[in-house]
Amino acid sequence: MPPPDAKNLAPAAGADGQIAAAGPGAKPSRPLTRIQREKHDIILEAALDVFSLHGFRGATIDQIAEVAGMSKPNLLYYFPRKEEIHRRLIAALLQTWLAPLREMDAAGDPFPEIRSYIRRKLEMARDFPRESRLFANEMLQGAPRIIEMIEVDLKNLVDEKAQVLLSWMDQGKLARTDPYHLIFSIWATTQHYADFDVQVRAVLGPARGGEGRFEDAARFLEHLFMHGLTPRRSGA
Repeated sequence: MPPPDAKNLAPAAGADGQIAAAGPGAKPSRPLTRIQREKHDIILEAALDVFSLHGFRGATIDQIAEVAGMSKPNLLYYFPRKEEIHRRLIAALLQTWLAPLREMDAAGDPFPEIRSYIRRKLEMARDFPRESRLFANEMLQGAPRIIEMIEVDLKNLVDEKAQVLLSWMDQGKLARTDPYHLIFSIWATTQHYADFDVQVRAVLGPARGGEGRFEDAARFLEHLFMHGLTPRRSGA
């Protein structure tokens, strides 16, 4: 491993696992070695713990290095700045977060499609609570590090799926409602179980606060949204 000094800092890899070229005339990006990939994964996993607990402002390189089990100079060899670690985590997270919405199929039946979306979002709340809190912390700070992703990637996808929902409403398959606020409502109700997990478990108590709380939540939210979206007969 090269010495971790300022003159020989390796550039952090992009989301595609490539080491980016340094500037005009630089050599093309090159793939990470196996060891470099492993080190990146260790650092990102540790950073997820630290950022989700302390937020971007409260997290430090020293904390991340300690959780990763490596020295600060060694960590800085792979990621010279805290911002780069955070950006990598958020970029990957946003892609993961958008995947369930992307899977909503315009050619499918709206009720199974929406029910599946609710289920997938609750599964993410159950399986990725740290990622959810990381995203929530970024939103609470005004999304300064990912505003372009939100204004482009997220908005474009929500616009696309809002049109899918509107087409189902035009066909009489769903009750008429605002598709954007429908999507927001699904986000709010499902991610609550990750961002406010301590509160949920405390209020439900030992008898209901175990893993079964996610299935209970899924059944309730399915009933809530399916009932509200069922078209009403004229005069009913």
